[in-house]
Amino acid sequence: MHLNHVELFCDVVARRSFSKAAEAAGISQSSASQAVQALEERLGAQLIDRSKRPLELTAAGEIYFDGCRDLLESFRRIEDRVLQLQDKVTGRVRVAAIYSVGLLQMGAYAGRFRELYPDAELDLDYLHPDEVYNRVLGDETDLGLVSFPREGGSLSSIRWQDQPMVLVVPSRHALAGSSKIRVAEIAGENYVGFTEELTIRRAIDRWLRQSHVSVNVVHEFDNIENIKRAVEIGAGVAILPEPTVRREVEAGALSQVRLADVRWTRPLGIVHRRNKTLSTAASRFVEILLSDEDAAVESGNGAPRASRLHKNGKSANGRASGRRVPR
Repeated sequence: MHLNHVELFCDVVARRSFSKAAEAAGISQSSASQAVQALEERLGAQLIDRSKRPLELTAAGEIYFDGCRDLLESFRRIEDRVLQLQDKVTGRVRVAAIYSVGLLQMGAYAGRFRELYPDAELDLDYLHPDEVYNRVLGDETDLGLVSFPREGGSLSSIRWQDQPMVLVVPSRHALAGSSKIRVAEIAGENYVGFTEELTIRRAIDRWLRQSHVSVNVVHEFDNIENIKRAVEIGAGVAILPEPTVRREVEAGALSQVRLADVRWTRPLGIVHRRNKTLSTAASRFVEILLSDEDAAVESGNGAPRASRLHKNGKSANGRASGRRVPR
């Protein structure tokens, strides 16, 4: 049995797709399919039900996947310990981020990581918040980048950034020329918001209630890009994290207005499984996220509020920090 076949099988299961797993591994879809088929022939059992979309594990596949996942984690820990003796950073870091973290922002961090650790592999996926948590809890990704991070149970969270919230209006809106307004001035405005199941929507609703401000919700979307497009065409105004609209504001497609009498922020956090020791490569990526203050400020993301990790992204006991880093 080849270990890379096992790793590929686990990746197919995590992505629920042969094509996506093959693309991530840099091989053809047929090669990925043949690798899994070789495992099935060795075991004499079907592991994946290919008739379902998305793919589903069979009963045998569930047992095999759980065991292989533990096997791979043990192997990576052993390999990581040996490589630490050589001060070498290798291995794969799997990161799942919410869409609004943004390709531009993450591109800078990913570039820094690849420059410093060329022997390591960084795998970035952009997903709905619920799917980020599912992947972290299912050990299908090492790190999750989310807003309003949850902590407790099997999850641990590291505070990353606090992003200021601003009013976003069409470029020809009456408020477009204002640098600051009081939040009461948006009362009665047509408003484009997030869908109700998202934490950020519930936070904004709570903030508006506390300020005794009511808006007229005309559209709801589950991602920031659709909200920005709706505001651009004049459907209404929105309250969004300032970094997420920087590009449109600089291009003149949108205008942002600061709220003078409130300080609303969107916290971003790094979540991972509480009882899982992060690999050296994953710890180094966390270190870059927490300590790269210059890049964060230059990209308009606000200074990270978390303090730095110890040298090499580890806590004093040599393990990656799994606690909430104090502000």
